[in-house]
Amino acid sequence: MNQSPNSTSSLVPQIPTQTSSMAIISLIFGVLAWLGVFGLGGIIAVIFGHLAKSEIRRSQGRLGGDGLATAGLVLGYINIALILLGLCLFILFWAGVISAPFLCLPFFNDMNTVFFTQP
Repeated sequence: MNQSPNSTSSLVPQIPTQTSSMAIISLIFGVLAWLGVFGLGGIIAVIFGHLAKSEIRRSQGRLGGDGLATAGLVLGYINIALILLGLCLFILFWAGVISAPFLCLPFFNDMNTVFFTQP
């Protein structure tokens, strides 16, 4: 078998890529964000996901784990979005429950005369 002179696959040593530890941490906290560490787990997953993506990009192919970092980012961002949505709904619910009696205050005198009149 003849090797062509353009074939460099046997000449370039294969460096095994390592997985970025920040990408693993991002994925772990992204999963933990859904298993009970609500909010805080999502924030940590997003922070470490962005740090891992930056680290992987700067490593010029020596580090792997881009998919793990992306998964951690997605889980973290969705968790944070749902936490914020739930917080907004909670605030709107309580604002409505607390303000509802004050909206009816002008009509209380009319209700008292209708319901509590003595014959």
